[in-house]
Amino acid sequence: MNKKYTPVPCAFYDELEAAVVKKLNCEIIYLENEEEKIINSKVIDLKNIQKEEFMILENNQQIRLDFILFFNGISPKDKNYC
Repeated sequence: MNKKYTPVPCAFYDELEAAVVKKLNCEIIYLENEEEKIINSKVIDLKNIQKEEFMILENNQQIRLDFILFFNGISPKDKNYC
């Protein structure tokens, strides 16, 4: 799946940044090759790589932010979590 990057909402990005600062263990549900995956890990950084945003996990795995379906139960499409 190599679609054009779609930026995530700022409020969702704020949730990701808070997890990095607090060094929280997080549950991340995301798409990889059109398959839903679940991982529990700490997010250690958020990076912009070639005009796409990624979260970097403690095992150095990179997840493109617009492939995230849920982050600690929060959907980037949910407008009620702010």
